[in-house]
Amino acid sequence: MEKTEKKPLSTKAIEAMKPGDKDKADTGENRALRITCGATGVKTFFYRYTSPLTHKLTQVKIGHFPNISLALARAELQALKQVKNEGRCPAAERKVTKQQKHQEELAAQKAVFTVRDLVELYLTQRIEDRKGKDGKIIKGARKLPGQYPCRCMLVSNVVDKIGDCAAQDVTRKNVIDLVMAVVDRGANVLAGNMLRELCAAYEFALGLGKLDENFANPALLAKASLSQAKMKLTSTPGKRVLSENELVQMINWLPNSVYPVNVKNVLQLTLLTGCRTGEICSIAWQDINLDSGTIHLRETKTESERHVQLSQQAIQFLQSLETKTGQFVFPSKLTRKPIQQSALNLAAGKLRRNGKMLDIPSWTPHDLRRTVRTGLARLGCPNEVAEAVLGHSRKGIEGTYDLYRYDRECKVWLQKWADYLDTLKA
Repeated sequence: MEKTEKKPLSTKAIEAMKPGDKDKADTGENRALRITCGATGVKTFFYRYTSPLTHKLTQVKIGHFPNISLALARAELQALKQVKNEGRCPAAERKVTKQQKHQEELAAQKAVFTVRDLVELYLTQRIEDRKGKDGKIIKGARKLPGQYPCRCMLVSNVVDKIGDCAAQDVTRKNVIDLVMAVVDRGANVLAGNMLRELCAAYEFALGLGKLDENFANPALLAKASLSQAKMKLTSTPGKRVLSENELVQMINWLPNSVYPVNVKNVLQLTLLTGCRTGEICSIAWQDINLDSGTIHLRETKTESERHVQLSQQAIQFLQSLETKTGQFVFPSKLTRKPIQQSALNLAAGKLRRNGKMLDIPSWTPHDLRRTVRTGLARLGCPNEVAEAVLGHSRKGIEGTYDLYRYDRECKVWLQKWADYLDTLKA
């Protein structure tokens, strides 16, 4: 039986191809040219050959029809065959070229990846809550009350200073300068927190391939240098307690002080409850029940929610606040979010610089909490009740098996404390 001679490819035959049809091959000097029709109808030219390097059947894509005509595909085929005839593998060379192009593009991206980009990437993809591809909320690494303060800290102390610099150009000295600028303001703890977060931001970017894998984290290098220099960036346990005479001056001065209203109110409620100032700052109106006389703290330092018992004086104080609009009790005028704990220290520093601070030895907002604890002990409050008032978690076996919260006792002793404060008022 006579063998049928294969016909060369034609534009008409290619146009007639449908999904599922067998590949078509050209003939003669173009016999290594093939065309396929995919499931979606896309038709693609290939050069199929035996690699001179691996001696395996290999193919290289030439392009899609009709973007590339049959004539152009044949011309490209001849160029690729010339490469193969020289003992080179077109597929291998294309792979190398593609990798080089990718590296060049990556290098170009890294060259414009700024500190601002680095911090924003860390905040939005690591620290803060965000929406996943399915629309569901992915929780950030920080709990909600800590997300905004982290952003404010990095933006004001890092981005506002070196945000436009390329992240890969930042040096150890640059980071040390940032840290020392905060230390010079007397905020050693803030400086330590900023350094820790910046270090984590660089590690996060490195993990995502935004920086060269051999890049040395400048924040980590700065941390090592500062540690070697014995620079203290942690808090020293405080022991300051206001004496009874100082407490008299405080409660009579504070209501009429030039503190911003929100700061003044946070400090007053701290004195009445013994809560952490950060907990007071973030209170929402929905968490206050004036009928039962409680504040529901959902987020605490010990990571367990609790109910703060309110004295009659504390209830009256909350009722007296000028506005109950909005979500939070102490909102920032700019953001309408809770004022930040750092605002208390900033306001105190401003008063001291302007000579308008209460004339007693230096004190911090946290000293008021320590004063409440000491005052309760002076009044005869049992230790376990006073610790419950402050929301301290019990350790060891006692903390595991004794889960009683002393709510009733806390209310009794906070009422005694508020009554005592009333006796100190002028």
